[in-house]
Amino acid sequence: MSAAVALAPRATRREWIGLAVIALPCLLYAMDLTVLNLAVPKLSADLKPTSSQLLWIVDIYGFMVAGLLITMGTLGDRIGRRRLLLIGAAAFGVASVLAAFSTSAGTLIAMRAVLGIAGATLAPSTLSLIRNMFSDPAQRTFAIGVWITSYSVGGAIGPLLGGVLLEHFWWGSVFLMAVPVMVLLLLVGPVLLPEFSNASRKTARTGCRRCVSRREWRSASHSCAGSRNLRTR
Repeated sequence: MSAAVALAPRATRREWIGLAVIALPCLLYAMDLTVLNLAVPKLSADLKPTSSQLLWIVDIYGFMVAGLLITMGTLGDRIGRRRLLLIGAAAFGVASVLAAFSTSAGTLIAMRAVLGIAGATLAPSTLSLIRNMFSDPAQRTFAIGVWITSYSVGGAIGPLLGGVLLEHFWWGSVFLMAVPVMVLLLLVGPVLLPEFSNASRKTARTGCRRCVSRREWRSASHSCAGSRNLRTR
């Protein structure tokens, strides 16, 4: 075991730059949990949502993220962690633009739900990529620390950046912060990040795999429903 650790290759500059690239969307993922709170007064005056709609606008992002994390991790194992990350980044960027320019409460709720689905791809895929990028135990520990810190920083600075944007722009500007970061990830991700999947597993690719997939999506729907029930109590 000690010999295997000693022979583990150390990360190069490419891996560390890749870590910085994947830490940015993780930061935005956490920011989206808190950044909308300050925009509620302006948003309410513009879209005039009901109290129930306003509750869904604020909370549906967290519901979808919490309910789909495990499912998205399994999906990343099958189709590739980098591929899932890039698909999620593209969906997150498009949904952010559509949310920013929503003209009704229903549209904003739908876009926040899409943001939650896309956001659920970020945590499992980025953590799995870190495990593949950093073989040295000490470097991997440090990289995971950076990954965790990005979430903490995102949650803390979300209201601060949101307040600055709302001071000068309309409420939709809080969603547009994600667009440049997701574009950067889509441009450099294929170059800096390795691809990895568990396609080598000898699971059946027909009825059995389909059956497992149904169970996973059913479990995800139950998780979303459960988190909603906890919030409404």
